[in-house]
Amino acid sequence: MIEIVPAILPKNYEDLKNKIALVRRVVPLVQIDICDGVFVPSITWPFLSRGDNENFLENNFDEHFRKILNEEEGLPFWEDVDFELDLMVAGAVENFDIYTKLGPKKIIFHLEAVGDLEEFKNFLEGIDTYIKDVIEIGVAISPNEPTEQIFSLVNCIDFVQVMGIDYEGVQGEKFDSKCLDHIKILKEKFPDLIISVDGGVDFDTAPALISTGANRLVAGSAIFNTDDIIGTVERFRNL
Repeated sequence: MIEIVPAILPKNYEDLKNKIALVRRVVPLVQIDICDGVFVPSITWPFLSRGDNENFLENNFDEHFRKILNEEEGLPFWEDVDFELDLMVAGAVENFDIYTKLGPKKIIFHLEAVGDLEEFKNFLEGIDTYIKDVIEIGVAISPNEPTEQIFSLVNCIDFVQVMGIDYEGVQGEKFDSKCLDHIKILKEKFPDLIISVDGGVDFDTAPALISTGANRLVAGSAIFNTDDIIGTVERFRNL
């Protein structure tokens, strides 16, 4: 059965909390899309304004984010659901330790945002063993990037997130079929590699994604813009 991961592009903390509440007993894991207005134009929770990578902790953050960092509270409904952080931000590598304080089960880096690939590989190899034991690391690749960029990183990561859209940080965008080429190439070369697909996932695109080799489907608007979330998730799972 395919794994279905609802994606939340949170306007603010209340939006995040409300959407998690809708799926917390439906799925075991939710993806939170974090956008800083730098790597992508969108700004989402925990940022209240455009991010500043050089002075990260001086950013204009939501008060709940600061409380989580200070261990005064956790993410909404953390007792009921695990979280995957999709870091569509500048400075994801530099601020990795800070994002781990949110308590995610998985963290995703975007190739376009990490800079030099060799340096990024060195970073991945140097992640503390304790962190690797509790947090799975994924790398996202956009439709127009060369698949080969992933090859040297496979032994350092737990999964790849193939983007189904080229304009990241939004939901409801048109699906880019070039992502199918990524899936096919990666599965042929690395048959055991776990592949997620995020962006443009709906009932029209899902069958081709699954038949090509996707293991996990990440969907935002296709799940939350429906009157029957439980039924929608089950329909996806049964494709």
